[in-house]
Amino acid sequence: MSVGKSCELCELAVEPIWRNDRLSVILVDDAAYPGFCRVIWNDHVKEMTDLAPSDRLLLTDAVWHVELALRDVMKPDKINVASLGNMTPHLHWHVIARYADDAHFPNPVWTVAVRTTEESILAERRALLPKLAADIARRMEKSA
Repeated sequence: MSVGKSCELCELAVEPIWRNDRLSVILVDDAAYPGFCRVIWNDHVKEMTDLAPSDRLLLTDAVWHVELALRDVMKPDKINVASLGNMTPHLHWHVIARYADDAHFPNPVWTVAVRTTEESILAERRALLPKLAADIARRMEKSA
């Protein structure tokens, strides 16, 4: 994985929900966004176009499975999928469950918060995380 200096994504992928020799799926520890996931390509690759076609299909299929699990378990109003990598040039996708009551809705999660979600609502969503992790692992194993 990491070559030379430390890589934040490689460090985060040490405790994945699911992992194979190509990619990892992690739950992001974000109190305001329970269910925020990342699909991380294990090798240091900057862009999707650096992947072989079969690897690209594998990665996009993983993002698709994570989105399906988020929709089924978390029941969000919307799913955001993004691949930025401006600060960490290691290919990864953010898959984020969004709700009309979340801190940034309808804006991206990286903008200034416009509200605070009630703690009781966030606690209900956090309670779903074990089920989400199990559902993602099940879907990934099935597709592997």
